[in-house]
Amino acid sequence: MTTAAPPINNTQFSVNVTTKSQEQSLYQSSGAIVAAIVVGVIIIFTVVLLILKTYNRRMRVKRELEPKTAKPAMPPALGQNSNSLSQHPTVTFIPVDIHMQSR
Repeated sequence: MTTAAPPINNTQFSVNVTTKSQEQSLYQSSGAIVAAIVVGVIIIFTVVLLILKTYNRRMRVKRELEPKTAKPAMPPALGQNSNSLSQHPTVTFIPVDIHMQSR
């Protein structure tokens, strides 16, 4: 006895395979795009960090090598800047309990 095999619907099978492969390729390509963006951001941050480190090193060397300015010998002229925090007025303190004899 022979039984007839049911006919296979090839068109539906090929459509499903095509749809899944397109979905898989979309997921893979979107994953690749996200990975490329992440790698690009990491590269940009690395370049910026290296530039800042180089700039900081150059500026530190420049500060260390430049001659130090000497303080001016004469005090600044009296004027608006006379009340600056760097200049402290001299105050002479005479205790009250010391009595000077003026006889």
